[in-house]
Amino acid sequence: MISGGLEGVGEAVTGGLAARAVEPVAGEGEGGGHSPCLNCGTVLVGPHCHRCGQAGHVHRTLTAFGHDLAHSVLHFDGKLWRTLPLLAWRPGELTRRYVSGQRASFVSPMALFLFSVFMMFAVFSTIGGPVGSGPSVSRQQMPAEERAEARREFAQARAETVQELNILRTERARLVAASRPTTAVDAEIRGAEAELALKERLFDQALALIDGEKKRKVGASEDFNIATGVEPLNQWLRNSYRKAKENPKLLAYKLQTNAYKFSWALIPISVPFLWLLFLHRRRYRRYKAYDHIVFVTYSIAFMSLGMITLSFLRLLGVPGVFALLAMLFIPPIHIYRQLRGAYDLSRWSALWRTAVLINFAIFAATLFFTGLLALGLLG
Repeated sequence: MISGGLEGVGEAVTGGLAARAVEPVAGEGEGGGHSPCLNCGTVLVGPHCHRCGQAGHVHRTLTAFGHDLAHSVLHFDGKLWRTLPLLAWRPGELTRRYVSGQRASFVSPMALFLFSVFMMFAVFSTIGGPVGSGPSVSRQQMPAEERAEARREFAQARAETVQELNILRTERARLVAASRPTTAVDAEIRGAEAELALKERLFDQALALIDGEKKRKVGASEDFNIATGVEPLNQWLRNSYRKAKENPKLLAYKLQTNAYKFSWALIPISVPFLWLLFLHRRRYRRYKAYDHIVFVTYSIAFMSLGMITLSFLRLLGVPGVFALLAMLFIPPIHIYRQLRGAYDLSRWSALWRTAVLINFAIFAATLFFTGLLALGLLG
């Protein structure tokens, strides 16, 4: 649990530093005068070097290092607080203003995207997602519980057979004492003993089935496919399926790791679908691919930040149904407002494009997670 939390914090720091690396510097630092720039030697005419952009005054204290770390991770400056309100309530205006050239006033789309996505996976790995932190019983506990249940069922069935066997043996002793034939009761005793041995053998097989992650069931399913004339999957798919069944936790880990490694792929996957919405009208062809990229990147960043918020609300005791309703209704409203504001659309034009874009988004997400699954099985 502790190591998972540390990994989550590490991912958040990495995401913040990566975001900071692509974020253009604006309005930071102090100093100036006519001293030379400590980076390139150019004589300063203000608080920043007009040649390389470095601040004229640099710090060399532990306090300053802590400030730089917090600044890098959380980006505590005016740009963040100007960007987030617009992103939440007027995303179309934010997109339009950034595209039109107001870059120093807002956090760039890619910086916000990197920070939000890395932070989202850090939160998920630490406290869980918006709807729950996962099953209350771990996968390591499940085989133990299944074994206990199998033992209880076997003990009950064995007790019934042993009781019946004792009755038969008592009857045989009575027949022997009365010098009467025991052929019939001997046959019943042999049948009861065989039944008991069969139950013990089945019990051992049940335990092996539980411990082996139900490998025998997979084999039986493949035998059924062959017996009924259905062509089995090719060898690679069968091997991948077996690996996933034998170690589902490893597959889940690979999916999570690849999800934040390749989260950037959601942008090129989504942009063509947005471009298609404006292909049929000449008046909208003035919007370039860059405009669509800014739209998509800001939109994904908002969804990621929303998932983070809902995760913390669940931790505070907010019912899961609230998170489900929020995930159902907030994205369409946000997409509608962003479309209308960014592309100057009418209500009806933004409405039908929102409906189409939601379906496109579902398809793009399906492509993305299908790719993640393929990478997980290949790994």
